[in-house]
Amino acid sequence: MQIWVDADACPGVIKEIVFRAAERRQIMTILVANQMLRTPPSKFIRAVQVPSGFDVADGHIVDRLAAGDLVITADIPLASAVIDRGAHAINPRGELYTTANIQERLGLRNFLEELRSSGVQTGGPAAFSQADRQAFANQLDRLLTRLAGASTPPPTSR
Repeated sequence: MQIWVDADACPGVIKEIVFRAAERRQIMTILVANQMLRTPPSKFIRAVQVPSGFDVADGHIVDRLAAGDLVITADIPLASAVIDRGAHAINPRGELYTTANIQERLGLRNFLEELRSSGVQTGGPAAFSQADRQAFANQLDRLLTRLAGASTPPPTSR
């Protein structure tokens, strides 16, 4: 399992939480962005810079992830593609995207996009809060614990 971070719009505090989790659990973590990123020195963390362009970072992630990987993104179409590939996705506010909720999220996103394109002011997301940070840290820990348990082979009998 690897962790992929859609890093262009990911808050710095979330990246820091991911860095600590990558080190603690020794999980390869790749940040993908269309700009240079600073990462701590680690054999478990690396950054990939992709060319600028619409969904270039998303395409890079989807093309390289494997079933069971984890992607951190607020991009709902990317989360949908991740789930379709058998991987997991959470957003920086701690929401786990699943096969049960992704279609609803896509529908709402598309509806709001239509409203905005017709000139309706829909407002933006709420400011990122301490509660969001805590919700993300808790969800990440729960998910990594669950995924580690799923990938551990059963004990052999003697």
